Amino acid sequence: MKTYLFLLAILFNTFFINAQSTIDDLVKKGIQYHDDQNYEMAIKTYKKALELDPKSTLVNYEISLSYFNSKDYEKAIEYSDNVLKQKSKHMMQAYITKGSSLDVLGKTKESIKLFKKAIKSEGDNYLLHYNLALNYYKLRDLENAEVHVIKAIENNSNHASSHIMLAYINNEKGNTVQTLLALHYFLFLEPDSGRSLEAYMLLKDKFGGNVTKDKDKPNNININISAIGAESDFGAAELMVGMLEASKSLEENKGKTEDEMFMENTDSFFTVLGELKKKKHKGIWWTFYTTFFYELAKSEHIETYCQYISQSGNKDSRAWLQNNEKKLNAFGNWLEKI
Repeated sequence: MKTYLFLLAILFNTFFINAQSTIDDLVKKGIQYHDDQNYEMAIKTYKKALELDPKSTLVNYEISLSYFNSKDYEKAIEYSDNVLKQKSKHMMQAYITKGSSLDVLGKTKESIKLFKKAIKSEGDNYLLHYNLALNYYKLRDLENAEVHVIKAIENNSNHASSHIMLAYINNEKGNTVQTLLALHYFLFLEPDSGRSLEAYMLLKDKFGGNVTKDKDKPNNININISAIGAESDFGAAELMVGMLEASKSLEENKGKTEDEMFMENTDSFFTVLGELKKKKHKGIWWTFYTTFFYELAKSEHIETYCQYISQSGNKDSRAWLQNNEKKLNAFGNWLEKI
């Protein structure tokens, strides 16, 4: 009897191992189909895996993702729920897929409730906070959007999408300095993509966007400070941004190229912000952005930085980077040490 049970256990374990191996192989094939954007074949492959293990959280998550990308959002929610009900592995990914599906279906408020629940369940994950912020942003709730996108950055400062969202939020709120800081960091992380060009153009526009010239008196320059800026700790910095733009017309700057002025003004912007920082200043703008950019201004790499973040919208910058590999490597080495 003992021998029989022993053999039965071996056979069961062998079957389980073989089944799991088959599931793993099917998942790999499904992921390849998904990556090739052949979502129909990916779904068929995952369904074969589910025949072997209907409760597999991995397979249920992967098939939900393929349904999402094939725009079958109801099915994406169905398979995400299969993961969430088990309260085991792949919970966070399932929350994101379901929440995103709800949002696309026009159920943004329901999606917000889900992401709040996910944060309580899974903790302060940057993707959960980012997706929650994105939903608030779509509803034009800029305050809550900013709160959660900042939490996303605090959890993962290398998430470029969070920085650009923070820039757009503050641009709509009329916060010039904050918009510039977030745009700078986004371009530092993602200097050469489709959305980098849009960010670069906005950066150039915001730097000096509060400066106007009198048509009747072209030598007169007006610098407008927003009510928000005047009342905040960034009032002096906002004024300085206008003054730097206005300085382009000074005699001492005539003959300088646009790139030279951009580099000098960026250096001055970071330096003044660093000098304005006081011990009382808390929060991401001072402790993260200003601290990093002030260190950059004090380094010998400001030219490399400016060329690097300008490559999406400036062909001269792309040529400069190709011809200055040593400076680019030195900048990279400096970043590793700070």
